[in-house]
Amino acid sequence: MKQQVINVINSQIKAEEESSRLYFAMGNWCETQGYPGCASYLYQHADEERLHMVKLVHYLSERGAHALTQALAQPQNNWDTIQDVFKEVLKHEEYVTQLINNLFEVCMVEKDYMTSNFLQWYIQEQIEEEATARSVLDKLQLASTSQGGIFHFDKDMEALAKQAIAAKLQ
Repeated sequence: MKQQVINVINSQIKAEEESSRLYFAMGNWCETQGYPGCASYLYQHADEERLHMVKLVHYLSERGAHALTQALAQPQNNWDTIQDVFKEVLKHEEYVTQLINNLFEVCMVEKDYMTSNFLQWYIQEQIEEEATARSVLDKLQLASTSQGGIFHFDKDMEALAKQAIAAKLQ
């Protein structure tokens, strides 16, 4: 593998780990604010981001390269509202999409077609991640207009977390 590709994959590994920590922090905030369903959803999402990181680590190893363990920035730990949390989720997923696109572009410039092919999974994953984040925001907006809506939204988020866990076990 060319060093430039290894470098950007290592950067992506760090970004995935930071994503995991951000979603964990969001889950922690939700739990302390009385949103147990949202907390479950975000904790599960944190685990998923960690798996994305590990998949990249294994890929580098399989290709004879070395993944680096890097220093991480402290994530944000407080939000004003549950709406702010999920707006930040969408914003962050859009940021990760940019990173994946940049990684893919480096692979194309370096003519690393094997890694480009490997990244197709990440590209598809980002399409799903952004669509899910937008859907969650839509539900949250609807929920906030009715009495008890946030309560039902939180229950729906718990169900989504359970569905994601069940899907992994299949």
